Amino acid sequence: MSQFTDYNFSGKKALIRVDFNVPLDDKYNITDDTRIRAAVPTIKKILDDGGSVILMSHLGRPKDGPTEKYSLKHLVNHISQLVGADVQFANDCIGEEAVEKAKNLQPGQVLLLENLRFYKEEEKGDKAFAEKLSKLGDVYVNDAFGTAHRAHASTAVIAQFFPKDRRLFGLVMEGEVTSAEKVLNSAEKPFTAIIGGAKVSDKIMIIENLLERATDIIIGGGMAYTFEKAMDGKIGNSLCEDDRLDTARELLKKAEEKGVCIHLPSDSIIANKFAGDAEISSSLSNQIPDGWMGLDIGAMACDMFAKVISKSKTILWNGPMGVFEMEKFQHGTKAIADAVAAATEKGAFSLVGGGDSVAAVNKFGYTDKVSYVSTGGGAMLEFFEGKELPGIAAVKA
Repeated sequence: MSQFTDYNFSGKKALIRVDFNVPLDDKYNITDDTRIRAAVPTIKKILDDGGSVILMSHLGRPKDGPTEKYSLKHLVNHISQLVGADVQFANDCIGEEAVEKAKNLQPGQVLLLENLRFYKEEEKGDKAFAEKLSKLGDVYVNDAFGTAHRAHASTAVIAQFFPKDRRLFGLVMEGEVTSAEKVLNSAEKPFTAIIGGAKVSDKIMIIENLLERATDIIIGGGMAYTFEKAMDGKIGNSLCEDDRLDTARELLKKAEEKGVCIHLPSDSIIANKFAGDAEISSSLSNQIPDGWMGLDIGAMACDMFAKVISKSKTILWNGPMGVFEMEKFQHGTKAIADAVAAATEKGAFSLVGGGDSVAAVNKFGYTDKVSYVSTGGGAMLEFFEGKELPGIAAVKA
């Protein structure tokens, strides 16, 4: 049993760091509530035990203190609906109103504090600010995996003001940490990592760390063309980081030395411009004509990658295979999603993480067909780069 599930919150005020950094449209409607939904089981467990809940989060990147656009008050009604309880709101996260409302909170009630980042002290990891926040609750619950890599006041500094038995991971955080540790430290082989996205520079450390663990690494997305050019391929106008060609060559050499198979897309769907209405064609990925750019993996690459995935027992997927937001270039990412879902059905453990991969899995309706969908983009990347995450370390300390 998990520590969180075992804990009895009856009569306790649980101060939960959630990740409610959700996208809002210009009328302040939530356009994707995945992160809020993820925290609901944690909140409900505390309320069902007879505890009360104080929620704290950031939203966006406010530069100059309180801003209407970044106020968490826009989320109150939606959280109430999802949790099935009235949610009170404090116009500040510290200060008299927050203290008063927290003090008067009764079992079964929920209080949402205003955006933590309206104070510069949050991102600075200010100790005095963290201490003020800590006084609002009896138990600290960190359920914000998406911010676990940041040493901020509410994620890493606050835990020290609670005794060890009163600082816990919530269910989101427990699930994230357990799944990530399973993939990183006890992956059943063959272990395939699917790494996509635009830039090699964003993914160098994760690839290096995975060279110690994976049997196969599939590379797609814009970053594939830096590798192609590093091997003297012709990539036309495709995205390429010319200052990373040596890095790409080194990674390929290291993989060969360690017996890890790196799979690059043999062919690509190419376009004459970066636009949804571009003319499209297909080409070998190392023979793209001038004036054309690769924007998705081609049919042969889809088949080849699917074969590798089908033999896998553990799969990590981070990053799309192409510009899946445009209909003409979403086929490769969808084919990978199909293959991952099929392998999962056959018993493989699959972890999908990173904003774009999660968006793709949601878009194509595969959320329930993979083993675990991570809510933390940057946090998951840093975890797989082998770094210690401050938000995890603080609760375990």
